[in-house]
Amino acid sequence: MSQQPLWTPTPEQIARANLTRFIAPVRTLDEGAAAIDDFDSLYEWSIRNLELFWSEVRRFGGIVTGAQDPAVACERVLIGRDRVAPPDPELGPKWFVGTRLNFAENLLRCRDDREAIVFWNELGAQRRLTYRQLFEEVTRVAAALRGAGVGVGDRVAAFMPNIPETVIAMLATTSIGALWSSCSPDFGVSGVLDRFGQIQPRVLFVADGYRYAGREIDCIDRVREIAARIPEIERVVVVPYLELDPDISPVRGAVRWADFVAGVPRDAMLAFEHLPFDHPLYIMYSSGTTGLPKCMVHGAGGTLIQHLKELVLHTDLRREDRVFYFTTCGWMMWNWLMSCLAVGSTIILYDGASLIRDRPILWDMAADERITVFGTSAKWLALAEKAGLAPIETHDLSSLAAILSTGSPLAAHSFDYVYTKVKHDVRLSSISGGTDIISCFAGGNPIGPVWRGELQKRALGMSVQIFDEAGRSVVGQPGELVCTTPFPSMPVAFWNDPDGSKYRAAYFDYYPNVWRHGDWAELTEHGGMIIYGRSDATLNPGGVRIGTAEIYRQVEQLPEIVESIVIGQDVAGEAGTDVRIVLFVRLADGLHLDEPLKERIRRQIKANASPHHVPKKIIQVADIPRTISGKITELAVRDVVHGRAVKNVDALANPQALDLFRDLPELLSS
Repeated sequence: MSQQPLWTPTPEQIARANLTRFIAPVRTLDEGAAAIDDFDSLYEWSIRNLELFWSEVRRFGGIVTGAQDPAVACERVLIGRDRVAPPDPELGPKWFVGTRLNFAENLLRCRDDREAIVFWNELGAQRRLTYRQLFEEVTRVAAALRGAGVGVGDRVAAFMPNIPETVIAMLATTSIGALWSSCSPDFGVSGVLDRFGQIQPRVLFVADGYRYAGREIDCIDRVREIAARIPEIERVVVVPYLELDPDISPVRGAVRWADFVAGVPRDAMLAFEHLPFDHPLYIMYSSGTTGLPKCMVHGAGGTLIQHLKELVLHTDLRREDRVFYFTTCGWMMWNWLMSCLAVGSTIILYDGASLIRDRPILWDMAADERITVFGTSAKWLALAEKAGLAPIETHDLSSLAAILSTGSPLAAHSFDYVYTKVKHDVRLSSISGGTDIISCFAGGNPIGPVWRGELQKRALGMSVQIFDEAGRSVVGQPGELVCTTPFPSMPVAFWNDPDGSKYRAAYFDYYPNVWRHGDWAELTEHGGMIIYGRSDATLNPGGVRIGTAEIYRQVEQLPEIVESIVIGQDVAGEAGTDVRIVLFVRLADGLHLDEPLKERIRRQIKANASPHHVPKKIIQVADIPRTISGKITELAVRDVVHGRAVKNVDALANPQALDLFRDLPELLSS
């Protein structure tokens, strides 16, 4: 790692930061808080004083609440402080018991003429909605949902692209206390049924199609089949996106968006349902590549307070900011982006491919819209680097203050790319968390430096540690990422899991009373973190445990390699079964994997990682399978290589790529 930080905030930036304003009143809360003078001391105080910390986040974030629950004599900030387990009605953990609120009300607290939503697709800027217009549209759709009989606890689902109507439908759904769940329209029918079939929505919002890479892709045939196979769907609301008047007659229960709200008067009132802090809000899904997706139910209050902490404190978000995240409606970063509305910021939506006929449309959008916070995936930054994009030379990014990256570990060379080819003076925050917690275990620090290859800090209020195999907390060596105290955005439940057994098995069976997240990571001397990949995908050749990202960081620096995927293959050895590392590479067009390139790959890995990291086999493939949200899927490739069935190929964006890994002669040889 570099000996000097890549970015350091100026004294003026530190003085202006939300974190600095947050720290000042915190110092008066108790004797231990008096010594807080930087991020690290605030972090240590936050995990020792969970109730005080989260109460202060609630105050600082200005969370809007309703009347206290009359059934509760006095509010309890946290029940079950020392219990890290699926929430129990009596034992906890439960947060802000007695508080009632509405999620949508907090996102719609601004109702003025400042831009709330700006929508782009591959054709450029399409629509702009002010906060006043957004509130009016949400009011109409909420009234229409009530008119359709939807109420508290019902499920509303969306099979939608990332367009303004998706935001409006989500806010309308949550305003009346119903639960929201969404999939992006690139899912196949089986993938949608595996998700929505479990939660049985009453209303399904869809679009007639979407655009991607210059193509118009129709959705009506898939919608027809989905509606036919989920009998609980009573109404399908169709948004005309590709056509002004699409034929919706084949779809059972279909109605156009305009007709759905036609009977609602323009002066309709929006009555927000105030519900308990942990009332279900979102149903999110695991990737589903190893079986039927798990349905994780996230609470309204926990999601809201966690997102406000991350947006206001870790991202330094303000009302004047313009925020973009490159995401579909099937990834949790869409939900995270929505919460920016609670700050009053402008959110930028984009639907389409990230590169259009070699046009760097996302950088065009960043410049034209004066984006201040630009969010994307580590994979996209790596591909932008491979494509030779250098917006520092071609685009005016003077408004850009922060770049956020997540989805997979951000390689050290991608840090170099950002600071040399994108912008010298920008805060690059590699963040990490997951759909499981709808938030982050590690995030940005606006008042501290950025170090090459490191996530800046552990998230405030999250007692994140790295455990070795004996369950001991370690620093400076890789291990399991765990959280040892409860946090508000733990799922309130798994769907169809009445005894909590699925929930316990997912996180709590490995270390008692500790959340094991499934990431292989390391805490650094700077108080930051390095993520090496998923712990269930770590490699174990000769008993040495290796994170897959350690290999990717080296391999993908070579210009010939577009991307790669690495697995451990079980092989017979003298001492029994061992594991050998197999590296698959996708090369730039027209290139062939010859022995000199293989040797360069081996030398690169050996010199910059270790001899243990060097693959025994290096094989060229034409494509690499990835989930709908863009993550490469090592476990699916490992199953195919070992002749095991992949249980849910519909969770993949390109399932045909798996065929490239079947019965490879190179893997059958010694």
